[in-house]
Order: sequence, then structure tokens, then C-alpha cells
Amino acid sequence: MNTLQKLDEPRLLEIRRRLIRMHYESGVGHVGGNLSSIDALALLFNEYMGPSDHFVLSKGHSAGALYTALWSAGKLDDSQLATFHKDDTLLAGHPPASGIPEIMFATGSLGHGLSLAAGTALADRMHGKNNRVFCLTSDGEWQEGSTWEALIFASHQQLANLTILVDHNQLQGFGATDAVASMAPLWEKIRGFDVEIEVVPGHDLPSIRKALDKRHARPHIIVLQTTKGKGVSFMENRMEWHYLPINETQYNQAIAELTQS
Repeated sequence: MNTLQKLDEPRLLEIRRRLIRMHYESGVGHVGGNLSSIDALALLFNEYMGPSDHFVLSKGHSAGALYTALWSAGKLDDSQLATFHKDDTLLAGHPPASGIPEIMFATGSLGHGLSLAAGTALADRMHGKNNRVFCLTSDGEWQEGSTWEALIFASHQQLANLTILVDHNQLQGFGATDAVASMAPLWEKIRGFDVEIEVVPGHDLPSIRKALDKRHARPHIIVLQTTKGKGVSFMENRMEWHYLPINETQYNQAIAELTQS
């Protein structure tokens, strides 16, 4: 664990504000799912990701949270965040295929990222590396067969160097995950595989740290119980913030709430 930039709640509020500002200035939506995942991503990149570790964002529409987490860890600067979603930018709406060393794959077609992460973990193990591979999935993409195929592979190969984070905010593009294709509780379905699994509050830093600190002899799955739109009252648990951009009035309210929290 790297504690050189240990996060606390005031720093997390600053990171959330920077995320909101980037989306507002670009006029781009997908804010709700970015706010549900930014805490775990910021913690991962500030305290856990070593030089040889890998991260795969399977939940590609949370690219904004990934870019902001990289910014918080000093891997991107403000001038780069200002290009988010603009012409000729490296910071596209979904992660780019090249140009940012910390991003291995162009992901975002949901259901593909876990396969890429599992393959990377196996390759690293075959090369005798002692690093870790982290993958963030959405809860909605666990409705896709390719995600389960990747889990079968990871379980069969006993990829102890693979940690899978699930952003379990219970909302997806067409509504609540339970209404679209219920598998609740998701973690009970996953328990049938030869993996370690735990469910933690997804916005509580000590709980996430405790889970990330653990190393196991088989794949580790951490289900993060999160809130879509976390920290902004009019976004929290609202499906439409899967898509909507932010107008000026909403931006000012969001910044005020994320300053006073």
C-alpha cells in the first residue's frame, strides 16, 4: 500500500468537484456513474497502484472518473482534463487505446473488460511477476454472458493477482438493475465460483482499504455498494443522471453541495 498520498474526505470532495467541473465544461453526461465510482478509483490510484500494477476500466462510460483519479494521483494535469471529449483529445468519452500509459485498453463496450483483465493477470503470472491487476465493472454488465465467461476463466486459472471491483449502484441505462434483469443479490450468484468475495460500503474509505489490503490465493471480488450521483442531492439514485449533462444552475448547486459536505 502506497500511503504517500493518503486520501481523506476533504481531498475526496476536491476530487469530486474536479470531476463535476470537467463534465460541466465539456457538456458531457454520464455523471451519475462517475460519482458512484470515483471514491474507489481515487483510492486505488493514490494508495494502491504500484508501477507494475495494471488497471482495466470495464465500465468504460466512467472514463471521467478514471481521468479524474489519474489527475488526483498526478498522472494527468488540468490542461489535459480541459480537453475531455474535445476534438483530437486523448481523453475520449471511453478510455483510449493508446497515449496514456496507465490505460492499457480501449474499453467501454460493456462485458469485455473483465476478459482483458483476466488475460493480463494470467500473462503476468506466467512471466513470474508479483504485481496486481485491478478491474472495475458495473453491476449492469453482470447481465452479460461474456462477464461470466471471464469469471469462469479467472476462477479456473486461480488468478490470485486479480482483484475485481463491482460498482453496485443498482441503476443502469434503462432503469434499476433489478427491473432490467434481476440477479439480486448479485454476490450470492458469484459465491458459487471458486473466488473470494466480499461486500463493502462503496463510499467508505476505511472499508474499501480493508478489502484492498487483503491478498488471497484465488481471484478477489469486492462488491462496492454505491450511490449513483453520490454527493449531489438531485443526482443521487436518479437513473436519468446515467445520461444527462449538467447546466450552469445544476453545476453551481453541485459544487456548493460538494463544498459544504
